[in-house]
Amino acid sequence: MIELEGLTKRYGEKVAVDNLTFTVRPGIVTGFLGPNGAGKSTTMRMMLGLDRPTAGDVRIDGKHYDRLKDPLTYIGALLDAKAVHGGRSAYNHLLCLAQSNGIPKSRVAEVLDTVGLTAVAKKKAKGFSLGMGQRLGIAGALLGDPRILMFDEPVNGLDPEGIHWIRNLMKSLAAQGRTVFVSSHLMSEMALTADHLVVIGQGRLLADTSMADFIDRNSRSYVRVRTPQRERLLDVLHQAGVTVVEAGSGALEVDGGKAEQIGELAAQHQIVLHELSPQQASLEEAFMQLTAESVEYHAHTDTPVDQPRPWGEGWNRS
Repeated sequence: MIELEGLTKRYGEKVAVDNLTFTVRPGIVTGFLGPNGAGKSTTMRMMLGLDRPTAGDVRIDGKHYDRLKDPLTYIGALLDAKAVHGGRSAYNHLLCLAQSNGIPKSRVAEVLDTVGLTAVAKKKAKGFSLGMGQRLGIAGALLGDPRILMFDEPVNGLDPEGIHWIRNLMKSLAAQGRTVFVSSHLMSEMALTADHLVVIGQGRLLADTSMADFIDRNSRSYVRVRTPQRERLLDVLHQAGVTVVEAGSGALEVDGGKAEQIGELAAQHQIVLHELSPQQASLEEAFMQLTAESVEYHAHTDTPVDQPRPWGEGWNRS
């Protein structure tokens, strides 16, 4: 379990992390979301003792990270897959980590096999692709067979097979009762992986809730209905006190009702339905809705990227 209480980090006048308090519990995959510049990386670095908090506290299974003996056996982390000595082979990189944490040598071969790098174990890391580097970083996180695992952008550079593999790996680790904390910008992937979400913006906690509750609270859910007896259905729904919005293509969007309720009302009044489909926002839409006021870096598209500009308007002549 990871526990944060009032965790704060300032860099001069800049507050990167602002009084964060939340708990990452075992047995589920907890997703860590936030716009660029929200403070996610700083928070994760403070969890691992790489940055010292200005205020507040963070504990790993009840202890500060610097008090853990053989820390890789408590928590395994992937923060930067490039943080590997390029001149070392994958095997020797992991062997150094194992020897410094009292981990049996046999464990190196096991995790290389788990991440699919056995065939390139003797090759130097500097020749690895981005995806191979990610797999090596994940192997390092798994090396100590820890109860807590932390991943920052774990699918970066992985092919579809690799993404499917890491998704199932994280779910499997959580099912074993381990604590799994993962940060990612890929909302579609997070929606398939995480059970619980912690969302921050400008260093502050915005949400700490289940995936389903997060989407429900931060998006509009409705039932889409199409019928050739549109006016009749409108009358029936209004009489039942159901809110209806007229959408394009002749469809109706019904708020405050379930598909079963609408179907039963239509059947009672012998109204033919051509479509009756519940609609719910995606995680991405709910995330954008919640964090709209917390985005630090805004892109602008006032000028099309393929539209040439006259010489001298924003061009560097040097």
